[in-house]
Amino acid sequence: MPLETEVKLRLAAIAPFEVRLKELGFRVHAPRAFESNVLLDTSSGLLRSAGQLIRLRRVGSRAVLTFKGPGQASRHKSREEVECEVADADAMENILARLGFNPVFRYEKYRTEYEREPQQGIVTIDETPIGLFAELEGSPAWIDRTAKALGFSEPEYITKSYGRLYLEYCRDNGIEPAQMVFGPTV
Repeated sequence: MPLETEVKLRLAAIAPFEVRLKELGFRVHAPRAFESNVLLDTSSGLLRSAGQLIRLRRVGSRAVLTFKGPGQASRHKSREEVECEVADADAMENILARLGFNPVFRYEKYRTEYEREPQQGIVTIDETPIGLFAELEGSPAWIDRTAKALGFSEPEYITKSYGRLYLEYCRDNGIEPAQMVFGPTV
């Protein structure tokens, strides 16, 4: 069972964080790219009620279908993750709809991925409509060492999903939740 382990960190600005990444030997692994994500579920919320999700991510001409299992209680977010590339994202979304899985939440972000040799984990910078975040993905020990080297401590770890963070953002700002997407000017 492939297991994803990660934490998010809230960033005040990108430039100082990128400088620190470079000082630590990280290099761009995947340049900044726009991602469009859709979460799919049944009308009864079958997956959500089980703590699971199906996500279809589009990045340029590439698409990835992901299943995520329930999270495990920890200071890091850990859950089963199974992914595969999809040749035709629209066709896959149609197939899933015919199986009863329809879009329930859309979110967008710009993502840049960083890594360093020897590869033990990935650092991403996510620019979202609700703010700037870094994600550290790797073993718990690697996450803790890397977070500390980047100037973060365990109380700053965020293990919530972007969906949950979006709902909290809407609540805190008096906004009616809809989709976490950029406006037409971005």
